[in-house]
Amino acid sequence: MSNTTVVPSTAGPGPSGGPGGGGGGGGGGGTEVIQVTNVSPSASSEQMRTLFGFLGKIDELRLFPPDDSPLPVSSRVCFVKFHDPDSAIVAQHLTNTVFVDRALIVVPYAEVKQPTRVVVHKTAFES
Repeated sequence: MSNTTVVPSTAGPGPSGGPGGGGGGGGGGGTEVIQVTNVSPSASSEQMRTLFGFLGKIDELRLFPPDDSPLPVSSRVCFVKFHDPDSAIVAQHLTNTVFVDRALIVVPYAEVKQPTRVVVHKTAFES
């Protein structure tokens, strides 16, 4: 009889964005935001909304540079915020999907909130 204990892995995606040790379940700590890079300059925000809208309700979608940008671009970046974090997990499976003329790269994007700075001034007259 063996005394081996099996512990489920909580590792995320591997270093290349490929499969990792699991941990992609719908438990807490997940993000509902994805970052999509290598987006074709000819792709519109409406096309991106249509593509990712099949995966779940989209709360917000931002494409940079925007559709009406006068600047020439070679590639775009899109951020999609889903209503359900599980949709963001499923969306990652669209990595390497050719959309328009580029293979998309889809990764989770965690919001980083910076703490509010409090500056305290001390004068020479205070003890």
